[in-house]
Amino acid sequence: MVEPKQSAAPAGDVPLSLPYYGAPIAVAVKRFFSKYATFTGRASLSEYWWWALVNYVVLFVLGILALVAGGAPTVSADGTVAPPSGGAIVVVLIISVYGLAVLVPGLALTARRLHDGNFSALFILIALVPFIGGLILFVLTLMPSKPEGARFDSANPQYSY
Repeated sequence: MVEPKQSAAPAGDVPLSLPYYGAPIAVAVKRFFSKYATFTGRASLSEYWWWALVNYVVLFVLGILALVAGGAPTVSADGTVAPPSGGAIVVVLIISVYGLAVLVPGLALTARRLHDGNFSALFILIALVPFIGGLILFVLTLMPSKPEGARFDSANPQYSY
């Protein structure tokens, strides 16, 4: 999966309305938050997968913190389950707030990634199909960029909505 060549330009030279092919990790994260609820346009493979990696690392670290803080359930000899500690509850609340904070931009980034492969953003709904839907969406986000996806760019007046 080779992304189209783009001149090596600093992050500020690639407009937010266009995909940044070969984006470094810091730029990908910055663009993720800069385009918080932008469902139009496209996102390159590197923009999408760098953010996915950062997101999984953050969730993994928070999950470890929840376990360290006493979030692992314990069962006593008589079969009763002890509730999690206060520290674990705080970490779980932090995870919940984080999840809500990145939900909309995550959906927007996925929509833009689908656009770059020349798919409709409505393909996000395929993830609702039990068992196979998430796998299909995963494969669609792995598809290479297609020039036809430029029809989803907001800067392209030919395809304005």
